[in-house]
Amino acid sequence: MLRERIVTGKLADGEVIGPQDDLLTEFRVSKPTLREALRILESEGLITVLRGNKGGAVVHTPRTETAAQAIDLVLRSRRSAPEDVAAALARLEPVCAGLCAERPDRATGVLPALETAQRAVEDHLEDPLGFVRAARDFHAQLVFTCGNAAMAVAVGALERLWSAAEQDWAGGAAGRGEFPGIDRRAEGVKAHRRLIKLIAAGDAAGAERAAHRHLAAAQCHVLD
Repeated sequence: MLRERIVTGKLADGEVIGPQDDLLTEFRVSKPTLREALRILESEGLITVLRGNKGGAVVHTPRTETAAQAIDLVLRSRRSAPEDVAAALARLEPVCAGLCAERPDRATGVLPALETAQRAVEDHLEDPLGFVRAARDFHAQLVFTCGNAAMAVAVGALERLWSAAEQDWAGGAAGRGEFPGIDRRAEGVKAHRRLIKLIAAGDAAGAERAAHRHLAAAQCHVLD
């Protein structure tokens, strides 16, 4: 019941449920049963149990980060390499770009988010680490505004895993003086602009092709 209330939004993010005495009365279960239920929900990232005599819990709305953490654990258990995540994104993110272009409401549901993210990319052109963070947000917006909830969650989780790998690479490359120069970063800016134009024009096939080319160029730095 509590899980269902959280995932359906009946319990809001940050809302405090409890104290435990109230939960015991409502659900008519024993204290050990309630504690086990709360432990399970906490392990799923849906609540944080409040310790103390009365207890209770703080609600956490399910997020993409939760899916990313679960996928990361599975991939690590299978000795998966970063190349696997990169290859999956190279296939799936262009599909999301095409879906963005197909949205009839893209002028209001897609383009404003992409334009905002793109301005941040351009503002950080001379700041390597800031550029990487802003560029990853642009790519995340391509996924999160695609209009398909399942794709947004699944591909969004992969985006977060790749973003962490790219951030690690960027910090090391910048420290060694090996970060790609401003000319290469400017190419990325132009690629983003092309994507925005294709999506605005409703050219799904063109947006997919452009996203695939851009990803191949961007990923090679990290993978090398």
